[in-house]
Amino acid sequence: MTQFVLHPQLAADTSLVGEFPLCQVLLANDGNFPWLILVPKINNISEFHELTDEQQVQFLSESNAVSKLLKDGLSADKINIAALGNMVPQLHIHHVARFKHDACWPKPIWGQIPAISRTAQQTLQLVTMISSKLQAGFVTHKG
Repeated sequence: MTQFVLHPQLAADTSLVGEFPLCQVLLANDGNFPWLILVPKINNISEFHELTDEQQVQFLSESNAVSKLLKDGLSADKINIAALGNMVPQLHIHHVARFKHDACWPKPIWGQIPAISRTAQQTLQLVTMISSKLQAGFVTHKG
């Protein structure tokens, strides 16, 4: 089996939080939003329909867990889920917690405001919360 390779742009713009059986869970470096990205650990795919039926079911289970975590764990008003892939061809699906008080509400987040960094403490708090709430099949990244 070929080792999974994360696209360099995703690697540069995110931190690995952990893994589900199918997907890596990445935290976007933009501190404006709690923003997780699921990346199926399958090389050379760019579209959801390229996953097998079984993989699609597994993805939906993992996506539901992440969505529920963001909605319930952060009391988000809305979860935005998107697979754009125009700049990064590797299949990856954004899960963004949105709040009526966030800087872009109700518009999409892309291209609206400059990204800001999280402090190390903010990142640690968010990763700890994510890791503690995602349990079934989730393995926290130690690094």
